[in-house]
Amino acid sequence: MASVLLGRLVRLSVVRSSRSSTPRSLVSGRTITPSRTAVCSSTGAILPKPKKTPFGLIRIAVVVVPFLYVGTRISKNFAALLEEHDIFVPEDDDDDD
Repeated sequence: MASVLLGRLVRLSVVRSSRSSTPRSLVSGRTITPSRTAVCSSTGAILPKPKKTPFGLIRIAVVVVPFLYVGTRISKNFAALLEEHDIFVPEDDDDDD
């Protein structure tokens, strides 16, 4: 999801920069679109690798488990409210065949 958003932002910046400058054409007539320079600086030096934030199982559990619990409590309370007001009451079918 984040990579799709990043790709759209890059394309948007390319479109905006190409509006201000005229695109260069090749011999075959195709246009060259400017690309981002994320791996090198303006002088041509290679930039260091970006810092990575590791997402371990503990960090994922710290986020997922509380939200699952809260969602479960909300749905349980809402189902009890619906049943209390006779909005949705499951019928008891005693079809013992």
